[in-house]
Amino acid sequence: MNSAYLKYLKHLLVFSAILGAIALIMMFLLPRSYLSPALPFLFVFFIATSLLSFYYLLRSTGKRFIKFVNTFLLTILLKLFIYAGVMIAYAFFNRADAIPFMLGFFLLYLCYTIFESVCIIRYTQPSLPDHKVQ
Repeated sequence: MNSAYLKYLKHLLVFSAILGAIALIMMFLLPRSYLSPALPFLFVFFIATSLLSFYYLLRSTGKRFIKFVNTFLLTILLKLFIYAGVMIAYAFFNRADAIPFMLGFFLLYLCYTIFESVCIIRYTQPSLPDHKVQ
């Protein structure tokens, strides 16, 4: 499990660096009002939530399949509540920046969710090279 987690961490950091480079390029191409000043903090937030949820999913893969499914669904539910709370709180306290923040949040949510899903599917599927589950 430890090597799979470190491998995921490495891939997550590379993925985040690529997304960060794209965001940096967008900062120079788009008007300032289109990007939220909170965008760099969103990267840290999504990296942290992805690492935490992948850790719990990885721990549950060695157990019964139903335990993994329950953990998977629970992590999705918890992340959705946390994400909704962050978006609502930010929009409430920073009304002027709410739309750019939510757009950036949504795009990063899509990117990180797809990335995390692909990684956990690769890890749990027997026909894929990263399979470790018995």
